[in-house]
Amino acid sequence: MSNDIIISRDLNVGTGFVSPGYLKPGEDEYKIRNEQFRAAGKNPSDYRRLEPFELETLVRQNNSCNDWSQFYVRDPFIPELISNSSFAGMVRIGRLERVSLEHHDLHVFAGIVNSQIIACDIGDNCVINNCTYISHYIIGDNCILIDNAEIHVSNHAKFGNGFVAEGEPEEVRITIDVMNEAGGRWIYPFDGMNCGDAYLWARFRDRKKLIRQFCRMSDALFDPRRGRYGRIGTGSVVKSNGIIKDVMIGQSAYIKGANKLKNLTINSKEEARTQIGEGVELVNGIIGYGCKIFYGCKAVRFVMLDNSALKYGARLIHSVLGENSTVSCCEILNNLIFPAHEQHHNTSFLIASLIRGQSNMAAGATIGSNHNSRAPDGEIEAGRGFWPGLCTSVKHSSRFASFCLLAKGDYRFELNMPLPFCLVDNDFKDDKLLLSPAYWWTGNQYALMRNEAKFKSRDKRCDKRLYFEYSPFAPDTAQEILNALGLLENWTGAALEAYRAANPKEADTFETASGLSGEEAGRAVLRNCQDPLPFEVLAREVEHSSRDCVLRKPCRAYKAYKDMLLWFAGREVLNYASSHPDDSGWEALSKVLVPDSHNGLTMEWENLGGLLVSRARLEEVLRKAEAGAYPTWKEFHEEYASLSTIYPLDKLRYAWAVLGWLYPAGENAKPGTAGLSGPSKNTFLRALEDLAALTDFVAQQVYQSRAKDWSNSFRKATFRSEEEMFAVLGRPEENSFVKSTREDMKTLKAAIRSLSEAL
Repeated sequence: MSNDIIISRDLNVGTGFVSPGYLKPGEDEYKIRNEQFRAAGKNPSDYRRLEPFELETLVRQNNSCNDWSQFYVRDPFIPELISNSSFAGMVRIGRLERVSLEHHDLHVFAGIVNSQIIACDIGDNCVINNCTYISHYIIGDNCILIDNAEIHVSNHAKFGNGFVAEGEPEEVRITIDVMNEAGGRWIYPFDGMNCGDAYLWARFRDRKKLIRQFCRMSDALFDPRRGRYGRIGTGSVVKSNGIIKDVMIGQSAYIKGANKLKNLTINSKEEARTQIGEGVELVNGIIGYGCKIFYGCKAVRFVMLDNSALKYGARLIHSVLGENSTVSCCEILNNLIFPAHEQHHNTSFLIASLIRGQSNMAAGATIGSNHNSRAPDGEIEAGRGFWPGLCTSVKHSSRFASFCLLAKGDYRFELNMPLPFCLVDNDFKDDKLLLSPAYWWTGNQYALMRNEAKFKSRDKRCDKRLYFEYSPFAPDTAQEILNALGLLENWTGAALEAYRAANPKEADTFETASGLSGEEAGRAVLRNCQDPLPFEVLAREVEHSSRDCVLRKPCRAYKAYKDMLLWFAGREVLNYASSHPDDSGWEALSKVLVPDSHNGLTMEWENLGGLLVSRARLEEVLRKAEAGAYPTWKEFHEEYASLSTIYPLDKLRYAWAVLGWLYPAGENAKPGTAGLSGPSKNTFLRALEDLAALTDFVAQQVYQSRAKDWSNSFRKATFRSEEEMFAVLGRPEENSFVKSTREDMKTLKAAIRSLSEAL
């Protein structure tokens, strides 16, 4: 027949959902359905066939059924509440009473009106009105379904999960091509996947045994048998939708006006309700708890994790979007994005990237705006806190350290930016790349300090067993700072040598570096000199071009980086001592904080979707995975929980090692040159003194960076007077974060004084 339409005289609609070839001896097509029914807390034996008067009432009210003997109800049952509806296959209807259900401004009576129901289980006191076609669904109690065109399930439904049902070829498996458009980093999506899973699966492609185990662990999560029904969870509201096919819907979901929802798992529960709104089209995806998707969004082959949002026409394709993220008016294609990502405004798009979270894409930014090769296989990788400015264009392939800020501009060449907290800018006049290391610390401390509290307050996950690191001052950024300090020393040493060669008569200008060369000379200059230096310090291997890449104020950046290390390490140790008064004495404190074999200054860190893990500990887990130690991803996730529990102590001991690097023990030891595990008592007391001085600096810088807006004459130009400006904006000293920072610094200074006295 044309258009694959089959005309048959078999009127047993609603039967034969599972072909006999897929049933084992003694099984019928309802086996899996009944398993699901019991898992939902229902018992088939609680349902009965219709009484004659009930059947008569149903027929009188213009209801029909191809086999009334397959129509089951549960007491109390009021047949008058069902009218103008048709039924087929086995149908079970829960309690049906004269009650009304109210949701927002919608107030309706329980019952089934003007609808077609095929082989469904309907919960207690539901509202089903004007639903053209509902087939093979288990509907929870107190649901409201109104004006829906199609709600049905195929017998091989996978609900967005990347497995293959029995009898299907491998080609139908759903995969997601994260981080790379060419498909070389594919993963199998599954309900319960987190960013850490996607990252390990996509990153370690060279470990073929590990990848095979990940595939096995994923397949082991699912029952490949055919015949699983769809589910609409208790208390859900589904109204005015077009097509809903092969969709699993959790409890208390609100789905209104969607065009098409196909092959999805929509997680939702009372304390984390997921909402899907008008004009949305979603295909082949997993949606986490508490997500919101509104106003014409499109998503295909995707995973959205808990408390994330798509709004205003956003497109999410072949991507994993981390928890607590918001994307609107823009496109995301082939990406793995860690938690707390913000991307707004039209013309912003993000292509083939790994973004490690706490990021913000400004309007007009085009990250991955073109390819610099003949194939679509370029990638972009950015650490936490990535912030490309307005209309920024970045090409494949590029990499950025944590908290890099890109000034507005077209970056024509690939970048490899190893300097964290750096402002990257173009000098269009002289065609140079300008780098301001530690910019966030020296130029916008208000925004930097506000980050941690901001992201914590936005973390609405119901399950917080995984420790997400939101502080800019953490082991991963400290590791990057340590690497950056070495680069600054090398680059400055090379610049000094070039300056000496070009100016032999001024060779003694830098007495502190006399007799030194290379890295040692650079270290001496950065420690003892002030900006501006009489020569330019050029960064090497940071841009794929022949133009100069100039470091701005390298001496200030060098000191700022060390202050940031002290701020991280000193506060970690101080917080521990304050919360463990029994360990605040020197002997107890130094004993607890001695690093073990897994950590210390030389350790490296991995970001597993917001959870920081030492690479040594991660390697142990990966070796176990390669050996087949984890039956499924559920057991693997238990390792995340263990790593999350271990992390605070690992971080603390790493901080202690950083203090030992900044304030080494030993009479002749110089800061930054001793690979010791921790400071001595005397050097630790000196570190506390310096930390106390930093509290004053931080409070002052937070205020000053915020007060810049009030001293900007162009901002003042829109106000008639300063009084009007204060009336609209308030005063900088009255800003809530400025005030709370001052109080926090007072508290921190008091804790420092208390610990110093205890020592």
